[in-house]
Amino acid sequence: MDLGSFLKVLLRHKYTLILVPLVTVIITFFLVRNQPDSYLSGTQIATGIVDQTQKTLSASSEFLQDAQVSQEFGNLTAIMRSKKTLDQVSYLLMIHDLTTTKPFRKPSKELQGMNASARKHAVEMFSSFYKSRRTLSLFNPDQRGLHDLLSSMKYDDQSLLQKLTIYRDGNSDFIVVQFESEDPNLSAKVVNDLCREFINYYSLQVKQNQLKAVNFYADLLKAKEDTLNSRLERLKDYKIRNRVLSLSEQAKALYAQLSDFETRRQQASKDAIAYKAAMNDIDQQFDPADRRYVESSMIRLNQRLIATRSQLESANNDYIQSGFKPEYKQQVDSLTNVLSSQISRSSDKYIANPMVSKQNLIEQKLTMQIQYDLAKSSNKSIENELARLNVRLTELVPHEAIVQANENAIQIAQDEYMDILGKYNQKQLESSFSVLLRQIETAMPGAAQPSKKMLLVIISGVVSFIFCLLVLFVLFYIDNTIKNPRELANATKISVLGYLFKLSGASFDLGQIWNGNNITDEHRKFRNLIQALRFEVDNEMNGSKILLVNSMAQDEGKTFVALNLAYAYAQVNKKVLLIDGDFTRPDITKAVNSTYYLEDFLSRNINDYNFAPTGKITTMGNYGGDMSLLQVDTEGDIRHKLNHLKSVFDIIIIESPALNSLNKAKEWVVASDKVLTVIKAGQSLKEHRRLHISYLKSLNNQFIGWVLNEVDKSQLTAEERA
Repeated sequence: MDLGSFLKVLLRHKYTLILVPLVTVIITFFLVRNQPDSYLSGTQIATGIVDQTQKTLSASSEFLQDAQVSQEFGNLTAIMRSKKTLDQVSYLLMIHDLTTTKPFRKPSKELQGMNASARKHAVEMFSSFYKSRRTLSLFNPDQRGLHDLLSSMKYDDQSLLQKLTIYRDGNSDFIVVQFESEDPNLSAKVVNDLCREFINYYSLQVKQNQLKAVNFYADLLKAKEDTLNSRLERLKDYKIRNRVLSLSEQAKALYAQLSDFETRRQQASKDAIAYKAAMNDIDQQFDPADRRYVESSMIRLNQRLIATRSQLESANNDYIQSGFKPEYKQQVDSLTNVLSSQISRSSDKYIANPMVSKQNLIEQKLTMQIQYDLAKSSNKSIENELARLNVRLTELVPHEAIVQANENAIQIAQDEYMDILGKYNQKQLESSFSVLLRQIETAMPGAAQPSKKMLLVIISGVVSFIFCLLVLFVLFYIDNTIKNPRELANATKISVLGYLFKLSGASFDLGQIWNGNNITDEHRKFRNLIQALRFEVDNEMNGSKILLVNSMAQDEGKTFVALNLAYAYAQVNKKVLLIDGDFTRPDITKAVNSTYYLEDFLSRNINDYNFAPTGKITTMGNYGGDMSLLQVDTEGDIRHKLNHLKSVFDIIIIESPALNSLNKAKEWVVASDKVLTVIKAGQSLKEHRRLHISYLKSLNNQFIGWVLNEVDKSQLTAEERA
């Protein structure tokens, strides 16, 4: 985008940029000059959300994150802006204006048209809706009329919101409430009523929620208590029915007894093995004859010993089955002493026995036999007791599983009960405290605000000026027309040999411009542009003599350019032949008196046609008609005859039909040396024109460039206009 071009557009529309804002400023001034002064009243509400000085025992000590704090303040401000809260203020304002002789605002047409009965009905309805905190229903005709009455007085919620400002004061604990109106008392009343209604509504909602929470936790606590008691009663009944005292203590005692009996069983087994081995060793020291003697001699003693030993085994079994009680231990020890005494007496009686030398061995064997028998007897008794204890332990397992399950259920129920009890106590404590919201100070009627009339006037002028700039920029941005040579060259990537600006005046004389001395500066500049174009064309011709001047469409100025080029070449003493090759629109033929005609020249033999220059500029017209060049003569003859003209003239300028005539234009291109195309400024290069441009580019060196015609002088640079 060319910024310089946009600045030129702004310069062309400078009067628009001045007049539109000026008119807007004037209209705004007359609209706002009678605008009443405005009065602002405000107050603050302390929330207790971030102020630690207002924290009570009921308040949570948890530190709130910034996002949570912002959400809390957002909820509070949303409640204040809600229709339910603003409707309460609207009802109070309407009741005030209906019941006082000094209303806040001038009565509307709807209010003035109400009679005493209608006013009384309206006051009753507004009072009823205020007390019940209800909203007017637009589906009810009567309530819709009340809503229209509120709207007519600008007391409805939407009208109040337009002048109401509610925001959090920085990062503080306060919410700022402000209202602006044409009456200072109205501003103060709206602020005070809004704060009061908001605090009452919020407090009521909080208390109701707290009461619901307390009742909910009370019911839940009662249910949890009943569950806990029922499970305790179930466990107690089970223990009574199954005679269970303390399973853990019983199991511990059984395990201790089992461990003790296991130890004693191992000891008894070890003693039995040891005594048996010792007895076998003693028996090996006696020969058979001695043994028979001893056994025959001690039959009576053995009978007594056997009786005593039987008593000792019985006492030992009782001692084991009693769990090794001390009283049974004394009986075992007594019988053991009796048995030892009998053994000693048997030794004294047989002192003269021939076996006296082995008496000690016999005593030892008898003693070991007794101990061996005791060990064997004890082992069997211990095994029986171990079996009995294992049976008792096995019987405890089902009871333990059931009791453990009941105790776990009781523990869970107890934990739930204690958790609900804590929450119930917390909610009950919170419900006993008042809501932290409070209005810091009563809003007072404020002073008149600085007038915004001048600011509105200035803003209207600035906005209208910016709007004009925006419209001009959009028009400039979407405008893709060719306005100057630079844009044409950038759009087509083809060099522009020259341009011509649009001459002022309805008509002008080319002869006077080129041959007269007393001409205007505009005509002089125009003539200089044509001469510059002639110079560029002459360089591009590079010795060629036939120049074809065409355009992409009709009325783009190719006739005008061809005539002026002929004058320009004539000024440098060139013999110029100007041929009108447009049979459909022979404009050159009509503009000048032609001595020769193209059809005559092409249809005759060159030698039969006496062709000679009639001056510096010789014209060859045509008779017109819907025909093409090749319809007049063949291509070879045309080239031959044009080559003959090259020998007579220095430059031959041919005006051909426009390129949109298809073959009529292209037939002349074949017969010419160079092609110069004229395009009119202010046109866009649409699709059909781009096809013509592609064709011209395909001519390669034969096409020498553009001539931009009728350029607006405002689109030229200062150097180009000079």
